[in-house]
This record gives sequence, structure tokens and C-alpha cells, in this order.
Amino acid sequence: MKSIVVSMIAAAGLMAASFAMAVDMPDLAKKSGCIACHKIEGKLVGPGWTDIAKKYKGQAGIEAKLEAKVAKGGAGVWGPVPMIPNSPKVSAADIKTLVTFIMGLK
Repeated sequence: MKSIVVSMIAAAGLMAASFAMAVDMPDLAKKSGCIACHKIEGKLVGPGWTDIAKKYKGQAGIEAKLEAKVAKGGAGVWGPVPMIPNSPKVSAADIKTLVTFIMGLK
């Protein structure tokens, strides 16, 4: 009986820790329409943002390249569905903020 209680407490602690580490989608992403195709983890229509961060981590100049891709749109890197252009609807400053957020994910 004691081992069951200890196991339940440990499981509850792990669940609480995982919720504390979860990252929420920023309000700017919601306002800009990013959530129609993306989520933090896992593919929706487009890739999950953690997958993007992992793929491009450490590449020189990648932030500027991703900012251009978000602004102008693109296709073929993550599958057949093209990403629509987001500029001028989303400002260059907001795109930069979102790309910085994405590249900061682990």
C-alpha cells in the first residue's frame, strides 16, 4: 500500500513539473494568425515551432532567412502545403519577434 501511495505522489509531481515547463503560444502569434497552421509542438498544417528551432539551431544568419520566409511565404521545406505570405499583414518587427521566440524554443 505504501508503495502505491509513493508512486502516485511521484506521478503527480512529474505531471506538475511537465505542466510548469510547457510553453504557451504567445499572444502575438494568436493575433497574427500563426495558430491557424502552427502549434508549439507537433505538426498542425505546418511544422511545430520546436521542430523548426531544432532544424535550424546553430545556423548562421538563420533568423534573417526565417524572417524573410515568414514575410514572403514559401513551400517545399516541410512538405507540399505552402506557407502563405504574412507581410504586410504582420509587421516586420512582429515577424522578427516571432522568429526570435521560435528560435529560443528547445
